[in-house]
Amino acid sequence: MRKRARLGALGRIVLASALVVAGAPVRGQLSEDAVKAAFMPKFARYVQWPGTSHPAAHQAFVLCVIGRDPFGAQLDRAAASEAIDGRTVTVRRLASPDGATGCHIAFVRGPTAQDTARWLLALRSQPVLTITDSRNGPQRGIIHFSVAAGRVRFFIDDAEAAARGLTISSRLLALALGVRQRRT
Repeated sequence: MRKRARLGALGRIVLASALVVAGAPVRGQLSEDAVKAAFMPKFARYVQWPGTSHPAAHQAFVLCVIGRDPFGAQLDRAAASEAIDGRTVTVRRLASPDGATGCHIAFVRGPTAQDTARWLLALRSQPVLTITDSRNGPQRGIIHFSVAAGRVRFFIDDAEAAARGLTISSRLLALALGVRQRRT
């Protein structure tokens, strides 16, 4: 009986995690920003960085918020609860991409759509998984959040990921609302 209870609890945890990854409703208990904050550290599980950019066993994954931070403590809590292959996830907040060296993931939101586009271009030469949000204009990072049918969803630019030496798992690609395919 005790084993069944443990399996039941584990099943509920797995189901809850799957709902967050599959796109939790925007309405209800979680705000749109809370859902996005929960997604971002989880993305690291499904991305492989090139050899020298992948954090060593004793290093943390660094998630940077560049520009306006709509997440605040929600992102800090989500990152603190996530561990990828035994590595922690730390959050850094930057005013611009100038200090983005060492970021593995970067949520980019400039004060204007033009700033966001310029900042994404500045990060293009680095192996950084860039994330953008449709609320800040049409500029897209490798992952681009959008709301579809009342749920937070995302698009993935796998071609841009490949250009930066990043490999995105087919499991994450399968959850995307749309994928720009890499060239083979």
